[in-house]
Amino acid sequence: MADSPHIMIVEARFYPPIADELMRGATAALDKARATYEKFTVPGAFEIPAAIRYAIRSMDFFSARRRFDGYVALGCVIRGETSHYDHICQESARGLQELALAYSLALGYGILTVENEEQAWERAKVARGNKGRVAAEACLAMIDLKRRFRMYPR
Repeated sequence: MADSPHIMIVEARFYPPIADELMRGATAALDKARATYEKFTVPGAFEIPAAIRYAIRSMDFFSARRRFDGYVALGCVIRGETSHYDHICQESARGLQELALAYSLALGYGILTVENEEQAWERAKVARGNKGRVAAEACLAMIDLKRRFRMYPR
């Protein structure tokens, strides 16, 4: 990319080892693309949209620009015995989609929604599904698309 984008990575820490692996994949992809990034942690997937909204509201006052060019959401929700899983999955996805549409955000969605820990590891491991990398690359691709529409930098 011509000038390096600055990315916000929001990581839900509800399952720390899985979160670490998702982060490893995401940061490797961003490093490869020569993007800069800042990492923020939240307790779980439900809190990710709020953290991104906070960042959107905190403009860089010196340049009147958003602080971040793109956003990567990383987390894991594993189905339990109650309907809590469905609510968390739906609301975190809905919240992120609403933010992306309302604010024209370049967003990479890396929240795993799985039945068990085995499925989570299959998707999170850098040597397997590497969904952290996939989310980071999606964010970078959306920044590139914004460039093509002359919406970047903004």
